Amino acid sequence: MKFEKPVYEGIIEKRYKRFLSDITLKSGEFVHAHVPNTGSMTNCWAQGWKVLVTYHDDPKRKMQYTLEATHNGKTWIGVNTSRTNKIVKEALELELIKELKGYKSIKPEAKVLESRIDFYLSEHKSKENCYVEVKNVTLNDGDKALFPDAVSTRGQKHLKDLIQLKAEGFRACMLYLINRSDVISFSPATDVDPEYARLLKEAKSAGVEILAYQTKISKKEIILTDKIKVKI
Repeated sequence: MKFEKPVYEGIIEKRYKRFLSDITLKSGEFVHAHVPNTGSMTNCWAQGWKVLVTYHDDPKRKMQYTLEATHNGKTWIGVNTSRTNKIVKEALELELIKELKGYKSIKPEAKVLESRIDFYLSEHKSKENCYVEVKNVTLNDGDKALFPDAVSTRGQKHLKDLIQLKAEGFRACMLYLINRSDVISFSPATDVDPEYARLLKEAKSAGVEILAYQTKISKKEIILTDKIKVKI
């Protein structure tokens, strides 16, 4: 997924009121940037970290800059959660996720049960139609990626839905997009949300497929790269 707007490098001064941040651009200009992330962003930023922001010249926008990624000295971390499904959709279309290759139809935001699941894949020669739920992962503990970074009742509901869909005869897949490259495995954040961790184990036992893929982030694009090990 290539950035469609100009990208600038800067330094983050602070994040506040969840959706706001103060950034000093490399040029020295001080700007306010929108933070499109509802999570706690634990381990995702600190004062003085390098950041990438996109510039939007729409006069209707309250802020012209959007925070896209932060850098902890080792890796870029993708913090704009509105990008997540776009990255995955492109990867599905390019068949970069080997487990989900071969589907001719890719439908985003599929309404099923009482939820919207991120993708519905159909028209495969030999495999069942598949529901895919996607989560953006930025939290880490050392070299282990973790999800969620706060109690997620919505995430819990999605896991219950996937378990039910699997029981109804569909393929069901929980896909974690690991938006940082300094980790080598993924696990549920049991200490943060023990119920989510319990449901993920239940989902795996029920036959829901659990996948974790990393991204590579640059000033030009964010692309899906390598699959990493899932430890539940």
